[in-house]
Amino acid sequence: MEEESPATEPLKATFNILFVCTGNTCRSPMAEAAARLQLERRGWEHVQVASAGIAADAGDGASVHAVRVAASRGLPLDRHRSRRLTPALLSHADLVLGMSTSHVAAVERMGGGDKVALLGDFAAGGEGSGFPIPDPFGDDAAAYEETIAEVERLVREALDRLAPILHP
Repeated sequence: MEEESPATEPLKATFNILFVCTGNTCRSPMAEAAARLQLERRGWEHVQVASAGIAADAGDGASVHAVRVAASRGLPLDRHRSRRLTPALLSHADLVLGMSTSHVAAVERMGGGDKVALLGDFAAGGEGSGFPIPDPFGDDAAAYEETIAEVERLVREALDRLAPILHP
């Protein structure tokens, strides 16, 4: 039996996860950074993550507190630039995880109802099982610490839920 050459080996499909919040300066960038680290630890090179905001101003940096608390956990946000959720970003995503019910509703209005869930619900295993992640924007550093701890936990649980279909 002949061995397959690299050119004839099946290609791994990429699975694309999009995290969505309001301004794309706090929660969704934190989730994107946390997911990148988890994906690296799991060796899931075939999974890509991104983030966007339903009311984002394109090109804004992550909030100062978000950058600081993320950096303290090894999650770089200093180069993050916000972007608005668009139909093109939505069509590229296989799974969209919103931080609150308003984000889920916005994705549904844009036509992504078949691939969107509240991050808390998805991580918990089903609709109505989880809860939204409060927006820390404009709050103190302690609120951002609470937010990033919750985001990291939910991202890890969401990836655990996806493991049966995404584990290489």
